[in-house]
Amino acid sequence: MSTQTVLFDAPGPKARVRHRILTVIGALIAIAIAYFVYLKFDEAGQLKASMWEPFVIDPEVWTSYLIPGLKGTFTAAGISIVLAVIFGLLFGMGRLSPIGPVRWFCSVIVEFFRAVPVLLMMVFAYFGYFATSDLVPNVHAPLAAVVTALTLYNGAVIAELVRSGVHGLPKGQAEAGLAVGLTPGQVLRSIELPQALTAMLPALVGQLVVVLKDSALGYGITYLELLTWSKTLGSAYANTVPAYIVAGILFIIINYSLTKLAVYLEGRLKKRRARS
Repeated sequence: MSTQTVLFDAPGPKARVRHRILTVIGALIAIAIAYFVYLKFDEAGQLKASMWEPFVIDPEVWTSYLIPGLKGTFTAAGISIVLAVIFGLLFGMGRLSPIGPVRWFCSVIVEFFRAVPVLLMMVFAYFGYFATSDLVPNVHAPLAAVVTALTLYNGAVIAELVRSGVHGLPKGQAEAGLAVGLTPGQVLRSIELPQALTAMLPALVGQLVVVLKDSALGYGITYLELLTWSKTLGSAYANTVPAYIVAGILFIIINYSLTKLAVYLEGRLKKRRARS
């Protein structure tokens, strides 16, 4: 059987030549933009060797700025991940409930928080509640706002993953459970949900990347995470651009590691299913 896609025709010789030309033109434009940015940074003196020396010769750059920034990022992301998983499981199961009002309520909550931008939720949570409330100390108000926004958004995404994961299972799974006398709730908890969680584990790990990246939005409400500490570092050493570049590299390393973890887990799951 032919494996040719039915979505579009395979490009012919002229189309392939045209694609190569457009690729070369795009690459040249990207290189020109990068060179222009490099020249501007060089004119501002931000790429001199002296700007990068503090990262090598001064331990305080790491102990007083970057490591506290990483700690803030991991703290917000770690708390948000735990709460988002709990939120996602509860509302994901709620969206699958046979009880109509519960299903509709959970659907409205999930769709609402999936649609609202994370930064907007942080701003409303901080200035609208935590900054003026006695629920948490003022020093922890930015963290509470960041965690609240990340939990609501990513929890809503996880809830949708749970719903789609269960609906992606063969219908025979639920029918077999009902045939042996299980209730719909027992079928969901005992048969469908464990299989759905296993199948969507790589997607859940991939969502960790989103949580870590979105924690940088706490910069807008003065939460002391990696991006905020990088700005402070740049002001202290007058090397703003190198400080942001190093912060970007750290984000890339962390997120790339999580992405590779997701790929590894997906490969393991495929091998396990193949052996089964």
